[in-house]
Amino acid sequence: MEYALLNGEIIDRSQAKVDVEDRGYQFGDGVYEVIRVYNGKMFTLTEHLKRFADSAKSIGISLPFTSLRLAEMLEELLLKNNLQTGNIYMQVTRGTAPRNHLFPTGNVTPTLTAYTIKGVRPLENLKSGVKAILTEDIRWLRCDIKSLNLLGNLLAKQKASEQGCFEAIQHRGQDVTEGSSSNIFMVKNGTVITHESNHLILKGITKDVILNVCNKNNIPVQERTFSLAELEEAEEVFLSSTTAEVMPVIEIDGKKIRSGIPGPLTQKLQDLFEKEIEKQCGALVDNVM
Repeated sequence: MEYALLNGEIIDRSQAKVDVEDRGYQFGDGVYEVIRVYNGKMFTLTEHLKRFADSAKSIGISLPFTSLRLAEMLEELLLKNNLQTGNIYMQVTRGTAPRNHLFPTGNVTPTLTAYTIKGVRPLENLKSGVKAILTEDIRWLRCDIKSLNLLGNLLAKQKASEQGCFEAIQHRGQDVTEGSSSNIFMVKNGTVITHESNHLILKGITKDVILNVCNKNNIPVQERTFSLAELEEAEEVFLSSTTAEVMPVIEIDGKKIRSGIPGPLTQKLQDLFEKEIEKQCGALVDNVM
């Protein structure tokens, strides 16, 4: 039996239902988080819970539980489902109320759900690298909020998949923003460069771990806007996300990045990132779910 969390109760997942007038279902009126699990332990849990709370606050949702209580419930869910490697998906919506574009008035309780997903590490892609396409960023201007409104991201991701690629690298005009489900990095003159964390991108948890790793290991870093022309001339390109970790990008729009193999700095960051995982979650065992 699989279990899910619904409004503070861990129940049979098949019984975890929400009303048809839940505002997440009708309006995408909510926010979410995905937390990676290694060896049965949640990686960067504190950072994910903070971003979850910040996103909810940004759209005026008061979380029904404290971060401490959420952590306890997620830990219980993890144990009940005996997940070793995979993800926890968690979301909160504004709750159930008669359909109206205005926020509901009165005593409407937010709807909180969470469940686990088994999923191995993408070891083959981490070793060989992935392909990407470029696409115009058509999303709204509050990408810093981890909103349930993901249609723009889905359209970009689908376009990439239809062209046999792993990711779509988005850009506004000539400025690169981020991937459809990832942050984008390039290496220029030995410096790691990635878009500054503002309203145009999601402040990635994995991105922050990478930046901290760079700083601790004297690897030059710049958080700034960079152009499509700079990306085309990059020495190395990689992306980051909760599930993709530090993923080399070896080809964009059919053009190889330099030699078409993962670059040395990307590989070094992969090793350093794995060490950060092991500090929190113990020695990595390949693909045990």
